Amino acid sequence: MPSNKPSLRNTDSAVTMEDLAKLAGVSKITVSRALRDSPLVTAETREKVRAIANEQGYRLNISARNLRMRRSYSVAVVVEMTPVRGRPMSDPYPLELLGGITQELTTAGYSVVLTSKQLMDTAPVQGADGLILLGQGSHGEAVRALQLTGMPLVVWGAPEAGSDYIVVGSDNRKGGVSAAERFIAQGRKKLVFLGDVDHAEVQERCAGFIGAMAGLAMVHIIRPKAFTFEAGFDAISSLLKKKGASVDGVFAASDLLAMGAIRALVEKNLRVPENVSVIGYDDTPGAASFVPPLTSVHQYLRDGGVLLAQKMLGLIHGEQVQSEMLPTMLMVRHT
Repeated sequence: MPSNKPSLRNTDSAVTMEDLAKLAGVSKITVSRALRDSPLVTAETREKVRAIANEQGYRLNISARNLRMRRSYSVAVVVEMTPVRGRPMSDPYPLELLGGITQELTTAGYSVVLTSKQLMDTAPVQGADGLILLGQGSHGEAVRALQLTGMPLVVWGAPEAGSDYIVVGSDNRKGGVSAAERFIAQGRKKLVFLGDVDHAEVQERCAGFIGAMAGLAMVHIIRPKAFTFEAGFDAISSLLKKKGASVDGVFAASDLLAMGAIRALVEKNLRVPENVSVIGYDDTPGAASFVPPLTSVHQYLRDGGVLLAQKMLGLIHGEQVQSEMLPTMLMVRHT
C-alpha cells in the first residue's frame, strides 16, 4: 500500500534538514536535536522526526555540520595521574569523575576523548572543542601545560591564588577542618599529616587541618610522593623507627595512604584506634570494608564530574562560568 505521507525523494536535490522540519511540522533546531537524541526534545517527537528522516533517506552529515559550526562536538578529558600498581585507573578517582563527565557530555551530544598529558599532540585531542583536566599536578605544572593550548579549560582541583582558569573541586579546607575537629574531640595531641602538599588539593587539606588545630596539638607533616598503600606504610614505618617518635593521630590525604599507615602501626603493636586514630580522604568503597573500617572524608566525585562537564559546555557556548566547590563530609567509622 502506498504511503499517504508527502515525500521528497523525487526532487533533484538531496533532502535537507529544512525539508524534514516542514514534513514534521517542527522547527529546524528541533529536527537537529531529535537526530542527536537531545533530552530537550520529547521521545515522541524524536521518534516522529527519525521516522520521517528514514523514509526520506536522510542521513545526518556530522562532518559537514561540524565543519560549518567550526566544532568537533568532542571534549578531551586529560587524566593527570600516572597509573601505578598501587593506584590503578579503576579507583573511584578518577573513575567516578569520568562517569559524571561522560553522562553529561553525551547527553548534550558531545563525544569524550580520554587521554593523558603525555598525549596532547594527537589529532583527536587537538581537534577537541575544550579540555577537562583531572588533577592540577605538582605545583600546578599540568595546568600550565594545558593552558598553552589556548583551548577552553576546566580543571578538577583546588583554587590557586592568582589563577584565571575555571576550577571544580571539593572544599578541601573544610575536609581538613572536619578531621581536626575529630582529633580534638578525641584529645589527640601528637599528630601526623600524611600527604604531598605540592599538590593544591592536598595543601588545602593540610592548611584546614593545621588551622583548625590552632596550636592545640603538634602536627608533623610527612610528604610521600605517591598516594598508594605502600607509600603510607613506608612513611609511618620510617617515622616509628626514629628514636623518641610518638604519634596518636594520623590524617592522610587519601584512603590508600591511611590504610598503609594503619598496617605500619599494627606491625609496631600500636592499636587503631585505641593508641592511634587514623582518618583518610576520599571515602572510597574500600574504606568501609577495611579492617578496621576507616574513618574518611567523603568527596562527591560523580557530582563533580557532572559539574566539570556543565562548566565546559558553558565555556564552549560563550557563557559566563565561575569556579565551584562541592561540600565534603566526614564519615566516622572505627578508626
